[in-house]
Amino acid sequence: MSHDPSAGAEGKSLFSLQRRERLMEELRAHGAITVRDIAARFGVSELTIRRDVNTLADEGLVSRVHGGATLPSPLDRTAAVRPANHSYSIGMVVPSLDYYWPQVISGARAEAEVQNLRILVRGSAYDAADNRRQVQALLDTQNIDGLIVAPDMGGEHGQELLRWLNALPIPVVLAERRSPPEVPAHRLEWVATDHAFGAGMAVRHLWQEGHRRIGCLTDSSSPTSPHVVRGWQQALTALKIPVQGAVLEDSVKQVNGDRAQHFDQVLALCSATGTTAILVHSDTQAVAFVQHCVDRGLAVPGDIAVVGYDDEVAYLGEPAISAVRPPKQYVGKVAVQLVAARLAEGRMRPVHRVELNPDLILRDSSVGAPRAAAGALLDSP
Repeated sequence: MSHDPSAGAEGKSLFSLQRRERLMEELRAHGAITVRDIAARFGVSELTIRRDVNTLADEGLVSRVHGGATLPSPLDRTAAVRPANHSYSIGMVVPSLDYYWPQVISGARAEAEVQNLRILVRGSAYDAADNRRQVQALLDTQNIDGLIVAPDMGGEHGQELLRWLNALPIPVVLAERRSPPEVPAHRLEWVATDHAFGAGMAVRHLWQEGHRRIGCLTDSSSPTSPHVVRGWQQALTALKIPVQGAVLEDSVKQVNGDRAQHFDQVLALCSATGTTAILVHSDTQAVAFVQHCVDRGLAVPGDIAVVGYDDEVAYLGEPAISAVRPPKQYVGKVAVQLVAARLAEGRMRPVHRVELNPDLILRDSSVGAPRAAAGALLDSP
């Protein structure tokens, strides 16, 4: 039998097409993917998935972000017809380029193209001093006209950073941050997700599923956690669930063996208080917590229901984890709109401070009534 060399090439092409179709299905289901996760799930190299992402991006089907891809906004295609010369340059400083913020950056870039603006992104850290260094580098080298920044606001250094940003002679918009009352930064504008509202949605969902004791597990090192805790407490009060004695635990810096011991302590508290559901921020922590529950022989959601927060990797849990999803791309989009409007209208424009509501994405980890009566949760070791 003769060998047709074109057959092998055709087969490889078919496999590539099938892989990219699956990749698009993942994007439509979840809004974003990471190269590492998809490569592991598909059983191929990360380089192969990067090539697939580049091919789809060249076709206008996806938007590349650091470490992965997102679905393009409808505005991305409009952006292609804009002229290359940009009217203004906007600096953007965010504390992470691999979690949460890539979608914010994607939304900002899409809107900047529509507005004929240039976006210059710098990664920073959750540290006020480094935030200031990165902003100063943009000011010194890029001749920027406006700034979008997600600063660390903790402590004296954070407050001093806000005062400095407020005094800059260019428009400054905070992304996913709000100036606290003790820093009267009257010129700063911001766009932020209403995380307290999102936490309240999660609590009400768990209540509707039949849970009457609902805990909260957060990470106090995150600027989001205080808002999540506030929304959780407000929802408990509205539902007449006692806040006093409710499970509220902090997972800051709990890693590896320490984290397992910490999760055991959380489960022991849940058992002692009859808590059958818990809201976990962030959803990376939620994935680890659900895995720990399963390892301890607990049924999720039958014994303990879980809702995560951020919806970055919650769908990777087993079972898949319900999660509150902030409108990350719209945070970036609206931030650019605020800067553009300020540049166009000047000081006559009132200061704008915008809150956006998140969505609650329901998956297996929280749907269904608790299997046992309150107080009958399996004892943890």
